[in-house]
Amino acid sequence: MSHITLIRHGQANTGATDEASYDKLSPLGHTQAAWLGTHLREARDFHTRLYSGTLRRHVETAASMETGLDPVRDARLNELEYLTLAQLMHEQHGIEVPTTQEGFTVHLPQVFQYWKDGRLADTPETFDAFETRVAAALADIAQGQGPALVVTSGGVIAMAMRQALGLDINGMARIALAIMNSSMHRLFPIGGTWSPVLFNAVPHLDPPDRHEARTHV
Repeated sequence: MSHITLIRHGQANTGATDEASYDKLSPLGHTQAAWLGTHLREARDFHTRLYSGTLRRHVETAASMETGLDPVRDARLNELEYLTLAQLMHEQHGIEVPTTQEGFTVHLPQVFQYWKDGRLADTPETFDAFETRVAAALADIAQGQGPALVVTSGGVIAMAMRQALGLDINGMARIALAIMNSSMHRLFPIGGTWSPVLFNAVPHLDPPDRHEARTHV
């Protein structure tokens, strides 16, 4: 097994209310990704492979990082459709879509739990299907030669941590809520299983003049 560094995409279109309009980087998102790429080059953090989901924000992040690696795009690394699930929660259970950060922190674990329990009809995919595709994608990447960079989304990273640490739904939701844009999360194989050795790292945003670029949405 090769170690994997998961990277959340840069800031996307934060004002969006549907999946399609959300799926593009903001100007800050491009800058975050470029800063991360510069950090990796200057730190000589060596990777031989680059993977990303097929969503526009994944592709744009990988391009702005300028790693010099040819990306392999894999739809199994695409995000869960939170905005779609939130709309289904509203239509089927009368639970309003939040408009504040405080509301979002309560709403996300609710969505995850209803989704996992099969209490939402007509979802784009089941929770089990999402869990299975994330595990399969990472297992396939791990079989390759050399360390890999994987540009993806917060939900995929949270699921990877759930699988590595045996987290329940509330734990997975807390992980998802914490993940910053352009952050790094490393899974290292120890004894044939994944062990997280890095979580939510943003060294490229450490300079004082970049602190305001530490975004979650």
